[in-house]
Amino acid sequence: MVASLHGGPLGSPGRSPGEKLLRLLMFIATLRDHGAHRVTAVLPYLAYARKDRQTQPFDPVSLRYLAQLFEAVGTSQLMALEVHNVAAFQNAFRCPTRHVEAHAAFDAVVDALVAERPGVPLVVAAPDPGGVKRAQLWREALERRLLRPVGFAMVDKRRSAGLVSSLHLVAGAVADATVLLLDDLIASGDTMTRAAVALRHAGAREVIAFAAHGLFVDPAAELLADAALAQLVVTDSVPPFRLPSIGRAAAKLRVASAVPLLASAIRASHDAWLR
Repeated sequence: MVASLHGGPLGSPGRSPGEKLLRLLMFIATLRDHGAHRVTAVLPYLAYARKDRQTQPFDPVSLRYLAQLFEAVGTSQLMALEVHNVAAFQNAFRCPTRHVEAHAAFDAVVDALVAERPGVPLVVAAPDPGGVKRAQLWREALERRLLRPVGFAMVDKRRSAGLVSSLHLVAGAVADATVLLLDDLIASGDTMTRAAVALRHAGAREVIAFAAHGLFVDPAAELLADAALAQLVVTDSVPPFRLPSIGRAAAKLRVASAVPLLASAIRASHDAWLR
């Protein structure tokens, strides 16, 4: 049986993410109370999951608390699209988890870029050291699918007392390349914009930002309008309702569907359970 809870993803407009999360938890508990043998929670966007470790004394580790809530109501399995830290996500939950990588949703966009720019080097870049593994996995997948070399780069990012600095430090060859800048989400746009500026400063021909989740909180519309970013590509895990429909940032935006990825993951999970 497949059951759905109306209200949209946790980051969608309407009720707050906290209220939607509470409704989802109550719905799961109700299904178990009425005899459901297994309940899998499918979350295109897993809100409150970015805080996975203490960076200051007494910091709340919200990912662990989130896991405890889902386990308490009897969740059998949790499936999420492109979480911030995969290892922390898998270790926080005692119930089985399934992580769905978002980069395959961008294949059609990349194919069009390659067709329009024959012979131009292609580089996948991480906007900070924490995103290196995510970017490397996409680079490897692109090389297998495109049957051509794809470069890799990383932008340095340092945070101290809440202030971010990068100093235009880039590791990797990006000169005259089309750079695919990949992150799990875009919130204010500060990280992506800083990374794009650094990559252009290092000689990149153009920088196209890709992210699974487009939250676009203020001042995203202003920051993402920067000329260093040629395009913005996100999935439909969260509707881009916070980004004004008119403006330079909105003109760059493309939305790719994550539905086929989630559908495939659900089928694979169901088939594994039947075995």
